[in-house]
Amino acid sequence: MTERAHPPWDDSYTGGTPAPWDIGRPQPAFARLADEGRLTGRLLDAGCGTGENALLAASRGADVTGIDLAPTAIARAREKASARGLAARFEVADALDLGRLGLTVDTVIDSGVFHVFGDGDRARYVASLAAVLRPGGACYLMCFSDRQPGTFGPRRVRADELRAAFSDGWTVESVTADTFDINPVNVTTQARAWLAVIRRG
Repeated sequence: MTERAHPPWDDSYTGGTPAPWDIGRPQPAFARLADEGRLTGRLLDAGCGTGENALLAASRGADVTGIDLAPTAIARAREKASARGLAARFEVADALDLGRLGLTVDTVIDSGVFHVFGDGDRARYVASLAAVLRPGGACYLMCFSDRQPGTFGPRRVRADELRAAFSDGWTVESVTADTFDINPVNVTTQARAWLAVIRRG
C-alpha cells in the first residue's frame, strides 16, 4: 500500500471510534492457529495494525516482526509489546514492498490485508510475500468473503480469486469459511471471511 494509491490508513487509528478491525484482541482464527502450533519460527505479520495477532504469536515463542503502513498503529503495537514484556518488532513499512525489509521468514500472517488491494496490486502483493517467505513456508491469510451479504465494508473476495492469485509458485492447501470478529457496525459483530492456508513453492 502507498499513501498515494490508498486511503490514509493512519486516520483509522486517530479518530475517537476504533476501526472495525481493531478489536483489542487476536482474531479467533489466529488464536486457533496458535493453539495448533502453526504460528512458529520467524514470523511476519503483514499489515499488523495495533499488533494483537503478532503479539499472540510472540507470546507462543515465535520470532515476530509486524509491519503496517500506519505509524499510529505501529506506535500502539510497540507500546503493547513493551507493556506485555514481549520481544516483537514493529516497523512502518509497505506490504507491497516487503523485500526492502531484508527478512526471510518461515511464516506469514495476513488478517484483512489481501482484500484491500485492487486487481493490479494483488499480483504485486503476492510477489512481495514471496520475497520474504522461504520456500516451503506457510502463509495464513484471512480476507473478506463474497459470502458476506450487503455492500458495506471491503471488497468481497471469492475463493477462486484467492486460488488464482496464488497459482504461480504457491500451493493453496485449503480455503475454508471463517469469520472476522469486528467492532460493532450497526448490530453486526462478525463478518464472513475466508481463511486460506498457502504454502510457498
